[in-house]
Amino acid sequence: MNRYLMSFLFTIASSFLLTPQIRAFALKRGIVDRPRGRHVHKAPVPMLGGVAIYLSFAAACLIFTKVNKNAIGLLLGGGLIVAFGVWDDICEIKPRTKLCGQIAAAVVLVLFGVKIEFVTNPLGGMIYLGFMSVPLTIIWLVAFMNVVNFIDGLDGLAAGVSAIGALAMAFAAFQTKQGQLVIMSMALAGSALGFLYYNFNPASIFMGDAGAMFLGFAIAGISAMGALKTPATLALAVPVLVMGVAILDTAFAIFRRVRKGAPVSVGDKDHVHHRLLAMGMTQREAVLTLYAVSGLLAAAACGIVVVNPRVGLGGAVVAFGALIIVGEKSGVMKVGPRRKMDE
Repeated sequence: MNRYLMSFLFTIASSFLLTPQIRAFALKRGIVDRPRGRHVHKAPVPMLGGVAIYLSFAAACLIFTKVNKNAIGLLLGGGLIVAFGVWDDICEIKPRTKLCGQIAAAVVLVLFGVKIEFVTNPLGGMIYLGFMSVPLTIIWLVAFMNVVNFIDGLDGLAAGVSAIGALAMAFAAFQTKQGQLVIMSMALAGSALGFLYYNFNPASIFMGDAGAMFLGFAIAGISAMGALKTPATLALAVPVLVMGVAILDTAFAIFRRVRKGAPVSVGDKDHVHHRLLAMGMTQREAVLTLYAVSGLLAAAACGIVVVNPRVGLGGAVVAFGALIIVGEKSGVMKVGPRRKMDE
């Protein structure tokens, strides 16, 4: 059994075994998410599931990979964002404080040598980012942390979509012969899947901000590490395409809130998963629908790797165009009152 499969199975098992222990701890300490506002669950649910995801992932990295400077940065930065997430899950810290934590975690990874230094020029050659590489890498990492956090609104949604994205990244890393990143991506997918057993509807535990922000950080961080050794456009296009629904949902949410004059950090019930529920779907049906869309996008992302990247990127543009049209038609972009079916 090769290290790729072993890391995958190890993290599934470790996350599966750790999650009930974390759940018991959260219940004992009263760290639960109580129904309110835009939440769709009806009873308090224990938090901190993200701790099990992180610990499983970190253990796999230490056991199955040669830990180098970049990997240390990923684990330290990931640990920092999990700590901020746990703090937020317990105390509900201010959005500005949470953003500072996200930036700090991103800076840690950059200090350990992970930077997006160049991108492929569609007309040929490379575009070197120079002094812009550091701020753009930080923006990349912070953006993905918030993207995954924004879609963590239904049982199992963030964990499942992140696992699909991580598996697509593992395929891309395998094709470009980056063994360490294959193991990391497989470990991330396994950690999310082991936790998903308890998080799928009806969830007995939530990952909380600790889990959602860590998954976003790890996806962005692993892809940025891949950009160090392969054309950055290729390495970065895979997670962008796979997480396309989440990215556009986040963009639409920001667009709506800016037009309303509301703070970006203030939640609403107009996310794509809320719209699917308003159309009459159950939680499970809505989540499975978004899994299916993410799976199709993952297949397209894998096509970018095996086909000519320029052809694949053209397909990605078409896919995003279709998603934007669907988002507009479904009402996700609308600012005004909901239609009758949404009430």
